[in-house]
Amino acid sequence: MTLGAQLFTLREYTQTEKDLDYSLMRVAKMGYKTVQISAIGPIAPERVRELCDKHGLQIVLTHTDPNRIMNDTEAVIKEHDVMGCDYIGIGMMPKKYCSPEWLWHFADDYREAAKRIAAAGKLLMYHNHNVEFQKFNGTLVMDTLLESFAPDELGFTLDTYWVHMGGADVCAWMEKLSGRIPCIHLKDMAVRGWEPVMAPVGEGNLDFDKIIKTAEKCVTKHLLVEQDTCVGSPFDCLETSFRNLQGKF
Repeated sequence: MTLGAQLFTLREYTQTEKDLDYSLMRVAKMGYKTVQISAIGPIAPERVRELCDKHGLQIVLTHTDPNRIMNDTEAVIKEHDVMGCDYIGIGMMPKKYCSPEWLWHFADDYREAAKRIAAAGKLLMYHNHNVEFQKFNGTLVMDTLLESFAPDELGFTLDTYWVHMGGADVCAWMEKLSGRIPCIHLKDMAVRGWEPVMAPVGEGNLDFDKIIKTAEKCVTKHLLVEQDTCVGSPFDCLETSFRNLQGKF
């Protein structure tokens, strides 16, 4: 497995080529070897690849506009070819599908794009939050997604924090999705007062020794550290996570 940084963590510092160049330099110096491209500024894929290559970072996953994935599939595939990236990610289910009346349309709308992405040797990836652990008509949204696509049509970027936030068992879901979670987001949960908060990996209460051992069993390829909200510098948070993960796999 590789250890990478989800650039959504640094989204305020990746909106221009200059800032992206600097941020990638910092990420590489921490020791990360891979990155996920997410929420960066309007920078051409060719230039993104050049900057990542410059700092010895491999692009392994993106979060891409769901509308473009569905309606401009071939262009999205070509952009990922340029970046050398095999995993094309949906970062969040578009809001209109998050209801019992419309959930079934998600598979109906995205299956053709998923098949075209698979035919190009890539995989459409779905990133969960906690909303997927609600039940519509007695069935978890996650189960509906799992059953609606073949394994070669849809993979899952399982997010440790959001699974736990949804009241589910992280490792149990990793095992359930074994073979379909080539990428996992590592994100810890701590408590401040009465509220759960995101924390650097190893600074909260999730059992990452068990999570990493389970990931190894589940044929996961890429672990990506992400922290949506940070207390203090997001660079410091990424570095703390990297330090706490050293030697665990």
